[in-house]
Amino acid sequence: MVKLRLRRIGLRNQPSYRIVAIDKERARDGRFLEILGSYNPRTEPFTFEVAEDRIYHWLGNGAQPSESVAKLFNAVGLMDRFNKVKAGEPVEKVLEEAKSYYQTRLVAPKTRK
Repeated sequence: MVKLRLRRIGLRNQPSYRIVAIDKERARDGRFLEILGSYNPRTEPFTFEVAEDRIYHWLGNGAQPSESVAKLFNAVGLMDRFNKVKAGEPVEKVLEEAKSYYQTRLVAPKTRK
């Protein structure tokens, strides 16, 4: 089974994460199938960049998000947009909606300690 989960990168005491598609039995930082995006909890608000079309692909093929990734997806409205795609709305329209959402999110480039 494929899971969408976080893979830790960054220095000690300065974590940032990649969102990856990975086999369920693999280690947290083990071999993955595909990098889908990144997440930095240290900026205000958190930095979240993903390839939503690839997320939709993996979710449509049965991949399950981990608990923390599911919370992130809900925080940015990605799961709501995926449900629209499942309901039959065109993917291009939903991706435009996502693009406009990410452009309106203001993220300070400085990180906090």
